[in-house]
Amino acid sequence: MNIDRKKILIIEDDNMINSMYKTRFEAEGFEVFVADNGGIGLELAKTEKPDIIILDVILPQLDGFSVLDQIKKDKTTKNIQVIMLTNLGTEEDKEKGKAMGAFDYLVKASLTPGQVSEKIKQALKILK
Repeated sequence: MNIDRKKILIIEDDNMINSMYKTRFEAEGFEVFVADNGGIGLELAKTEKPDIIILDVILPQLDGFSVLDQIKKDKTTKNIQVIMLTNLGTEEDKEKGKAMGAFDYLVKASLTPGQVSEKIKQALKILK
């Protein structure tokens, strides 16, 4: 396995979106983990230590803002870049996500998977 291969964790409850992004990111050489609820997502963040997390806001068990809060409070996960990817596109939600430590806040409906992939690559360049 390529030791430079970056890990992405997708925390999203819509299986179609999960599948679409997983396929896209794997084709680009990323190692991809998927969680369909906030609780599993938080566990995977701690065990897999991904380089970046794509996080939906509306999730079963634990919503995205709660997941983000816990990721940023935990010393083992606080430095992971988190990109919120959601359909909640109000300025208030965007500001809340950024204030809580999200690297970026993207609205699903206004971006293609290719555009989201570019945002991820921008975030990962910051890590290098």
